[in-house]
Amino acid sequence: MITKFDSSYAGHVDMENVGYSGTAVNDRSFSDDHLASAFDNAVAIAQVLDKSGYDTFWMAEHHFQTEGYECIPNVLMLSLHLAHLTKKLNFGCGFNITPMWHPLRLAEDYATADILTKGRVIFGVGRGYHTREVETFGAPLLDQPANRELFEEQVEIILKAFNDRSFSHIGSNYTIPPNVPYRGYDLKEITLVPRPKHLPVECWQPISSGNSRGLDFMARNGIKGLMSGGLGYGSAMDTAVESFKQAQARCGNDTIVGENLSISYQMFMASSKEKAISQAAKYFEENLKMFAPLRLVRSLSDEQIANMSNPRLAPNAGLPTIEQAVASGGFLCGTPEMIIDALKRLENRYPGLERVSVSHPIGTPHNLILDQLEWFASDVIPAFNTVERR
Repeated sequence: MITKFDSSYAGHVDMENVGYSGTAVNDRSFSDDHLASAFDNAVAIAQVLDKSGYDTFWMAEHHFQTEGYECIPNVLMLSLHLAHLTKKLNFGCGFNITPMWHPLRLAEDYATADILTKGRVIFGVGRGYHTREVETFGAPLLDQPANRELFEEQVEIILKAFNDRSFSHIGSNYTIPPNVPYRGYDLKEITLVPRPKHLPVECWQPISSGNSRGLDFMARNGIKGLMSGGLGYGSAMDTAVESFKQAQARCGNDTIVGENLSISYQMFMASSKEKAISQAAKYFEENLKMFAPLRLVRSLSDEQIANMSNPRLAPNAGLPTIEQAVASGGFLCGTPEMIIDALKRLENRYPGLERVSVSHPIGTPHNLILDQLEWFASDVIPAFNTVERR
């Protein structure tokens, strides 16, 4: 049953002229000061979440985005800062893009944050989806098999560093430690300093497909999965949840359907479903404009994606609408009572599910985000009696 409510923020700044007919994504550019306002926005969101009873604030690692959509380059550093400004809120790495790191530097930085925040940072890893980011840092992304091979080896190294007092590793990409002399002896093993204080480290990874290799990798390494509610309510979501459960079973883990998963929804509340849809439509469109060209929306054709970059063509190009997303159950719109009903049905469908995340599309003004999160906390969360259930 659902006992934890989270929210996520990828780091967008406030922007004007959003939606299909608004400014094209590649035509957006902001000043350094405005791009840095993402940090002030993160502080404001974190403080609202902390006082309102949310469990975890998830943030995303991204780089080089002068367009203003994802402007947090170091989630661990920002989480450490936010932990000093809040009391109970946890901070989720959603996600550290592992191929852009040396795995031991990432392990060290997480361990440092774990100790200094007294366990309030949740670890998360991802493979990446921006070529501009990953390839610039010298890792493969266009070559997807190479990206996956690198990622899996890196995660293996990180988990060894967390769990073993000393370790060694020889793989396709890394030999750790190198075979070198050190202060009178030959180096054979190495120890992470510091190691995380809170073991075992809870680790999360996004689930974007039913790829059995990826799901088996997660199950084998005890990694939990974050799944987008954009899959909708029904067969697509059921298939993804069941595939994750089957992967757990193949690794000897007997789980309840929905266990070790979090489902993340975009949502918007208003006095009626129609009003919520009307108010959220342009933000839904801006969010899709940003992500679709990155091939994260597999149902779109090349022509549709191209039309998204043209504000003159996009409004009449037969692109996805928020009405369709709401009808499928992938976007939660309506009154608090409607949102409660949707989440109760989700809870009944996946009885092992404990964690749900609610957030707002990229492009949503931050004052509006804060109002929505406070409203959700006051009128939706109490319906789940989360304190009594823990």
